[in-house]
Amino acid sequence: MSQMQQESARKQAVADDRPGAGPEVHGPRRAKSSKTAPTHDGIPVRTISWKTRLRRDRQMILMMVPGVLFLALFFYLPILGNVIAFQDYQPFLGITGSDWVGLQNFVDLYFNPDFWVALRNTIVLAVWQLVLFFPVPLGLALIVDSLISTKIRRWFQSLVYLPHFLSWVLVIALFQQVLGGAGLVNNTLRDMGLDTIPFMTNPDTFPLLATIQLVWKDAGWAMIIFLASLAAIDGSLYEAAAADGAGRWRRMWHITLPGLRSIIVLLLILRIGDILSVGFEQFLLQHDAVGAGAAEVLDTFTYFAGVVGGGWSIGAAAGLAKGVVGALLIYAANKVAHKMGEPGIFQKKVG
Repeated sequence: MSQMQQESARKQAVADDRPGAGPEVHGPRRAKSSKTAPTHDGIPVRTISWKTRLRRDRQMILMMVPGVLFLALFFYLPILGNVIAFQDYQPFLGITGSDWVGLQNFVDLYFNPDFWVALRNTIVLAVWQLVLFFPVPLGLALIVDSLISTKIRRWFQSLVYLPHFLSWVLVIALFQQVLGGAGLVNNTLRDMGLDTIPFMTNPDTFPLLATIQLVWKDAGWAMIIFLASLAAIDGSLYEAAAADGAGRWRRMWHITLPGLRSIIVLLLILRIGDILSVGFEQFLLQHDAVGAGAAEVLDTFTYFAGVVGGGWSIGAAAGLAKGVVGALLIYAANKVAHKMGEPGIFQKKVG
């Protein structure tokens, strides 16, 4: 026996003498299990049973129950009522007693000229809001983030937050007091011997007026999301850029805006999906002042056709069509975000 064979036999004998070592089982060896431990970014993740997670997170779950019940009762359960869009719904007969008409309500909606007026106004107002309203919260967040004084920053934030907590009734009343026919601006023009300007009753300029009202009321509140994203950007990046000689604008262009890119894309997707919901109270309050040709949107059309006019099925059909279009727009915008390399709202699980 050669020296190499003797060494191999000695090692085998030592292995057989170890505790728990048994005789060799003859026959084909069992294949090793191909199941591997789950990983996240290459790091092994310890699996926990759902019972353990339930016991560990019971306090968080209990805190979440009221919100889930609220959403289920007031958002998801009413979705079942969309069945009246396919019926000739009569409130006294109920859903079970009303006649089934299939897609006839959608056909009637297609040939309704008031619906197309409302759709046109909705799209026009949505474009105005997307172009003029969407960038304003981002600009305000950059301004607040650049303020050095904490006292001035808090004062500025409180000032721009405040209009969000005012109702649309009060907001329209304030604009009427300033821009109305007997408002501050027109009274000043009269005193100067100039012609008055119908700010609040001109259908041609109503989209701009409605956008200005929305900016004044909600831009400060929308700024909060951008401020939270700015706080998550690593401050050492700004220090390194400043040490390399980058000025304020170059730091904003190469650090701040790339850091906000994901949240900008996310909010833009949500805004595109909600593009057919430009508001209700704001336009209902100004409906008579500028006329239905300018202030009639899909939400007010649903209200007047369904609640006021008694066409419950027509109103439900309009609302259902708006929801389906919004869902398709969100899906399409999310696909575009994936093409741009952004996670978007949802994405397929990899692995």
